[in-house]
Amino acid sequence: MTEFYPFITLGVALLALLYVAVTTRRVLRHSEGSERMSSLSRSIRAGASAFLKRQYTVVAVFFGGLFCVLGVLALTRLLNPFMPFAFLTGGVYSGLAGFIGMKIATSSNARTAHACQGSLNRGLRVAFSAGSVMGFTVVGLGLLDLSVWLILLKFVFHESVENIAATVITFGMGASSMALFARVGGGIFTKAADVGADLVGKVEAGIPEDDPRNPAVIADNVGDNVGDVAGMGADLYESYFGSLVSAVALGVAAFKGSADALKTRAAIVPLLLAGLGVLCSILGTFLVRTKENTNQKSLLSALRRGTNAAALGVAVLAFPLVRFVLGAGYTGVYGAVLAGLVAGVLIGLATEFFTSDSYKPTRTLASESETGSATVIIGGLGLGMLSTCVPIVIIVICILVAFFAAGGASSAAMGLYGIALAAVGMLSTLGITLATDAYGPIADNAGGIAEMAGLDHSVRERTDALDSLGNTTAATGKGFAIGSAALTALALIASYKDQIEQLAQKTGSSFTFDMGLMNPSVLAGLLLGACLPFVFAALTMQSVGRAAQSIVREVRRQFKEIAGIMEGKADPDYKTCVDLCTRASLREMVLPTVIAIAAPVAVGLLLGPNGVIGLLAGATATGFLMAVFMSNAGGAWDNAKKHIEGGAFGGKGSDCHKAAVVGDTVGDPFKDTSGPAINILIKLLSIVSIVFGSLVLSCHLL
Repeated sequence: MTEFYPFITLGVALLALLYVAVTTRRVLRHSEGSERMSSLSRSIRAGASAFLKRQYTVVAVFFGGLFCVLGVLALTRLLNPFMPFAFLTGGVYSGLAGFIGMKIATSSNARTAHACQGSLNRGLRVAFSAGSVMGFTVVGLGLLDLSVWLILLKFVFHESVENIAATVITFGMGASSMALFARVGGGIFTKAADVGADLVGKVEAGIPEDDPRNPAVIADNVGDNVGDVAGMGADLYESYFGSLVSAVALGVAAFKGSADALKTRAAIVPLLLAGLGVLCSILGTFLVRTKENTNQKSLLSALRRGTNAAALGVAVLAFPLVRFVLGAGYTGVYGAVLAGLVAGVLIGLATEFFTSDSYKPTRTLASESETGSATVIIGGLGLGMLSTCVPIVIIVICILVAFFAAGGASSAAMGLYGIALAAVGMLSTLGITLATDAYGPIADNAGGIAEMAGLDHSVRERTDALDSLGNTTAATGKGFAIGSAALTALALIASYKDQIEQLAQKTGSSFTFDMGLMNPSVLAGLLLGACLPFVFAALTMQSVGRAAQSIVREVRRQFKEIAGIMEGKADPDYKTCVDLCTRASLREMVLPTVIAIAAPVAVGLLLGPNGVIGLLAGATATGFLMAVFMSNAGGAWDNAKKHIEGGAFGGKGSDCHKAAVVGDTVGDPFKDTSGPAINILIKLLSIVSIVFGSLVLSCHLL
C-alpha cells in the first residue's frame, strides 16, 4: 500500500484542479454588465498582464543565474543532480499560481459589480467563487508538483528516501524566491498607486475613492490584482509548500534507522493530510450560502460556516488517517496536527479582534482621528505592537503541545516532526481559507468599476460591504500564513541541523554543533538575524515611499496641466501612472530578495554552521513579531478608515476621514508589502541555509 500513496495525493491534486476548471467556467458565465464596465475591466486586465510579463522577465534572469550556481554545486557533488531542476519547478509553479489567480480576478471584477446590482448575496457568490479558484489553484499545484516529483524520484530514478527529502527542500527555495519577488514587487506596485491615489485624490482634491478623474485610479485597481492577488497567491503557495517540504524532510529524519517503508510513510503523511484538507475544503465551499438581501454579519457567518466545517472535517478524519498510515504506535502525531488546526483558528480570531471594526480596538483607533492624523498613527502603532502578544502565546503553546504529543519527550526528532505537522495542520484547509481571502481584492476592484462606470450608489454600498469584510478575512489569512511561517521556520532550522550533522558524518568530519549563547559565532549570528527583518522591512517601506512619491508628483502634475480633468471634460493619462508603478516596483524588488538569499550564505562562510543557526533563530523570533505587528496595524488602520466612511465621526469628507486616510496610507505598505513579505523571508533564510549547507560546511572545514 505504501507504494500507492503518492498516486493518491496526485489524484487529489488533479481533483482540486478540476474544481478550479469547473468553477472558472461557472464564474465566466456571469455577465460583465455594460460596455463601460467591460472596457474598464479590460484596461485593468491589460495593465496587470503587462506588469506580470515584465516582472517574470526580470525574475527569469535571476532564476537562470541561480540555476547555474546550483548546477555547479551539483557538478562538484555538493548537491544531488535533481536539486537545480527542483528549484526551477518550485519557482515556476509558485509564479503560475499567482498568474492564474490574477487572470480569474481580473475577469471577475466587473462580473462581481454587475452581480451586486441584483443583491449583496449574488455579489458574494461571484467574488467568492473567483477567490476559490485562487485557493484551489494554490493547493492543487502544490500537491501536483510534490506528487509528480515523488513518483519520478521513487519509481523512475529509484532514489533513496534521504535523497528524495533533500530534493524536495529545494522546491521550497524556488517557491520562496518567486514568492518574495511577487510579494515585494506586487506590494510596491499596489501600495505606491494606492498611497498616491489616496493622498492626492481623497485628501488634497477631495474626490471620492476610485473617481475616474484620478489619474492613479487604474494603477490602483491594477495593483489590487498584481499585489493582493498574484503576490498573495505566490506567497500562500510558498507557505503551503514550505510546510509540506519541511514535514517531509523531518519525517525522514524522525525515523532514521527504521525501515525505508516506515520512512516513506512518515514522509507521505503531510501530503495525505494536505489532500484530506483539499477534500474537506471543497465540501466547505458548498456551505458558503446566504439568503437574499442579507447583511454583512450574515456574510461573515456564511464564510465562517464554510471554513469551520472544513477544519472540523480535517480534525475528525486526520486521526484514522494517521493511525492507518503510521500505525497505532504513532497516534500521538495526530495531537500535533490538531494543535496546528486549533492554533490556526485561534490566530484567525485574534487577528479579527484586533483588525475588524466590529470590535473595540479598531473602533477606538477610529475615534483617535478626532484629534488628527498623528494620533491615528500613534494609536495604530500601539495597537499593532499589542496585537503580537496573543499570537505569540498561541504559537508557543502549539509548539509545546505538538512537540510532546508527537513523542518529543523520548525522541527530539519525533517532537520536531510533530511541530512540522502542526504547520501542515494549520494550512490544511488553505483551499477555502484562501478563497475567503482572495475574494476581497476582487470586491475592491468591483467597487472601483462601479464608481468609474457611474452605477447606482447602492451597488457601491454592496461592493464596499464585501470589501470591508474582505479586509477582515485578508487579515485572518495573513495571520494563518505568519503563524505557519513561525512553525515551518522552526522545523527548517531543525532540518538544517540534521543535514549538517549528516554531511559531517558522511565526510568523516569531527564538526559538532555548539549552539550555546556563550559561543561567539552563535551570538553574532543571533544579533545579525534579529536585525535582518528590520533591514528588510526598511528597504521595502522605503521602496514604497519612493514609488509613491513619483505617483503623487505625477497626479499633481496632471491635475495642474491637463485642463478639464476636475470637470470631467478631459480624460487623465492613466497609462503613465501604471508605467511609473511598474518601473519603480521592478527596480526596487531586486535588492531585498538578493539580501534574503545572500545573507545566510555569507554568514555561513564567515561564522560557520553555528553562526547560521544563530542567524535563523534571531530572524525567526523578530521576523514573526514584526510580521504580526505590521499586518495587524495596517489592517486596523484600513478598517478604521472604512468605519468612518460608514458614517461614524462625520463620515466621508470629514476631517476625521482625512486623518484616517493618512493612517491608512501609512498602513498600506505595513499590511500588504513589508509584513507579509517577512514571513517569506524567515522561511527562505532557512531553506537557502539547507541548500547551501554542504558548501558552508566544506569551506568551514578548510
